[in-house]
Amino acid sequence: MTMNNLFRLLFFALPFLLMDCKQEDSQPNIIVFLADDLGYGDLGCYGNPIIKTPHIDQFASEGVRMTDCHSGGTVCSPSRSALLTGRNPYRSGFFYIQGKEAHLKDEEVTIAEILREQGYETSFWGKWHLSSLEKDKRDEPGPGDQGFDYWMGTTLNAFGGPENAKKFILNGEPLGEVNGWYCDVIVDQAGDWLKNKRNKEKPFFMFLSTHEPHTPIAPPKKYSQLYDHPSMDTLEKSIQYGQVARPQEDISRNKKAYYGTVSQLDDAFGRLMRTLENLGLTKNTLVIFTSDNGPETPVTLEESLGNWEDPIRDNCFGTPGVLRGMKRFPYEGGHRVPGIARYPGVIPAGTESDVLFNGNDFLPTLAGLTPAQLPTDRPIDGTNAFAAFLGKEVKRKASVIWFYPNHEDTYFRMPQMSMRKNDFTLIGWLPQKSDSLNLKRWMATKDPQQFELYDLSKDLSQVHDIAGEYPEVVTSMRNEMTSLWREMRDEGLSKKE
Repeated sequence: MTMNNLFRLLFFALPFLLMDCKQEDSQPNIIVFLADDLGYGDLGCYGNPIIKTPHIDQFASEGVRMTDCHSGGTVCSPSRSALLTGRNPYRSGFFYIQGKEAHLKDEEVTIAEILREQGYETSFWGKWHLSSLEKDKRDEPGPGDQGFDYWMGTTLNAFGGPENAKKFILNGEPLGEVNGWYCDVIVDQAGDWLKNKRNKEKPFFMFLSTHEPHTPIAPPKKYSQLYDHPSMDTLEKSIQYGQVARPQEDISRNKKAYYGTVSQLDDAFGRLMRTLENLGLTKNTLVIFTSDNGPETPVTLEESLGNWEDPIRDNCFGTPGVLRGMKRFPYEGGHRVPGIARYPGVIPAGTESDVLFNGNDFLPTLAGLTPAQLPTDRPIDGTNAFAAFLGKEVKRKASVIWFYPNHEDTYFRMPQMSMRKNDFTLIGWLPQKSDSLNLKRWMATKDPQQFELYDLSKDLSQVHDIAGEYPEVVTSMRNEMTSLWREMRDEGLSKKE
């Protein structure tokens, strides 16, 4: 090739080379899809022998399936706060769920705000549960105040079925009647936004937070009928429920509703992925599918303890797989959840990662895909854990810790916190609360005093307490746990003043 021809070739090829570089260096679109109360063992790709989830299973084959993925809390509001802020929810005042005394303060910095500053268009769809969206009830910051340009959601769940979808609020205003089930409504509306309403010159961040499979549930018959077969009775008997006793009352008639709801959720997620494909957005979009906490327990168990009277949760047949505990429990089943990520060309397809990824890692991990700087005026507990998607080591400044402020002996008698350090998990119990102390005073003045220790590399089901065999490990982890407990608790309690 002559020098003249070489220059001519470069002249014509350079624009295409530059275009490819620009595409490669461009910031990816980002979608976080959050299921509600979906257990670690509820999907086919996580070993469920009953529930059919072909779309999520296919999605897992196109990316990485994480086996050590965790929500930032053991119940809904705390885990959502952790996901958006990168901070342990106790720092933000979420000791339990959004309600009279707790909402996400405007001073918190969310991943939506960070990405919007980096040129992203941001949208939120579904269950918010971090403040009241009904302005006539309370004036609290909503999605629009927390960095979302476009949002459609509900404060809590659209209870009861498709007829209650009319409770959706769009950008602060009641939307009016919307027909359909919750997951179908938000996926279809989000798909319409992708096609017709977003600014196509900008990358986008979408956060979809569905109601399913949180109770009450009533899926279309075409889904529940998939599981209306005598063989399901035999299969259900093989399912594990986190070593949590099931009700003595026979509630097996309800299982098809739960199984059908998970299949309905799978269909909705598959429809969203097809929308991305049809719009040519698959290649440059990072999609993460996960859950806000472990699976819910039936209500009759608590009813037998004198705590509940509403039987809607007797449809709960979610499973944490081999893990111990369910929703609310600081044991693994309360916060280890499905976690699947797909980013074609970046995350190898069909891979599995056993590297820990926690709910408060979302903010630093997603921000790390941009030139954004993390806030320096407050503790950020998460870390950029993108390496976990690649099965590589993630270095952390401190151990990961989860809390649940239960204090009633009659309510399962569960511990209040757990902390993970490498393969060891330390379980901590606060001393029993006396009647003379309210919850806030009890938390503010008590430290963990009773401990259990488990080696998850050998005992994933947390059956064998080895605290007596490793006293030096217990002492070291107890000191760190107590320090983190005091620091995070005190910051959160200061926000309730």
